[in-house]
Amino acid sequence: MVPYEWKTGVAGFVELDDVKLEAMCFGPRPQDAPTIVMLHEGLGCVALWRDLPQILSKETGHGVFVYSRAGYGQSLPCELPRPPDYMTREAMDVLPSVLDAIGFREGILFGHSDGATIAAIHAGMSGDRRVRGAVLMAPHFFGEETGLEAILVAKNDFETGDLRARLEKYHADVDCAFYGWNNAWLSPAMKDWNVAETIDYLRVPVLAIQGGDDPYGTLAQIEEIESRSYAPVDVEIFDDCGHAPQTEKPVETRAAIVEFVTRLQRIESEKVETARTAVE
Repeated sequence: MVPYEWKTGVAGFVELDDVKLEAMCFGPRPQDAPTIVMLHEGLGCVALWRDLPQILSKETGHGVFVYSRAGYGQSLPCELPRPPDYMTREAMDVLPSVLDAIGFREGILFGHSDGATIAAIHAGMSGDRRVRGAVLMAPHFFGEETGLEAILVAKNDFETGDLRARLEKYHADVDCAFYGWNNAWLSPAMKDWNVAETIDYLRVPVLAIQGGDDPYGTLAQIEEIESRSYAPVDVEIFDDCGHAPQTEKPVETRAAIVEFVTRLQRIESEKVETARTAVE
C-alpha cells in the first residue's frame, strides 16, 4: 500500500497492494478535519458524483474523498464474475485499506445503493471506531423482486438501448463495470442474499435517504433500518424521486446531508469539551 497524496481537486489513484483505484479529494486533509468518504452506486464512479463532493466539502468544512472501486471509472478492472458477497468483501477487505491509505482519522461514510450497503456493512461489522456516522442513500439489505426486475430492464437497455454509450463516457472498461454489477445481482444466489443483520451492529448515527419511486428498492429497506438499529436513525423520503436523490432532488438531498454532518460534528465537539472540562 502506498500512502495517498492529498491534493484537493486533483485526479489521482489510491495504490493498494493488488489494485490501483481512481480517486479524488476535496477540502482539508484527514489530519486537519473529519473526512466524508463517498462510496458510489453499482454503475457509478468518481465522475458520476459530479459536483457533490466539492459542495459537501465547502458546506460542511470536512474533507471529502471519493474513489472508484475496482472495475469502475478509471480504476483497474476486477476479476469477473463477482461473487454474491462482493459488497461484504468490499466493506471488510478493500475499504479498510483505502481508509488507511488516505490517513482516515474520523468521519462519515456516505454511500449510494451498492455503496450504501458497503458503508453499512463496514460501519456495523468492522469495529472501526474512526467511523462516527453513516449516510445511506438507497441502500439494499436484501433482494426484492421489483429490484431484480429493474436490473433486468437495465440489462436490456445496455444490450439493445443507449445505456452502453452513456456509461462508456465514464468507465474505461464498460463491460466490466456493467456486467460485474448486473450479472452478480441476477445470479441465482442473490435471491437468498440478505445482510440485514449488519444493521443490528450499527452503533453510529445514520441518515437514511430514499426516493419514494425507486425502482431498485422499496421503502422496506429503510423500514428495516428503522426497526433494527439501536443507534439513532434519521430518515428522508423524497416523493417523485427514483434511485438517484442526489440528481433528482439535489437541493433537498444536500440540505439533509449537510444538516446531519453539521449536527454530528457539533455533538462530537461538545463531547471533546465535556471531556476536557472533566479532566481539568
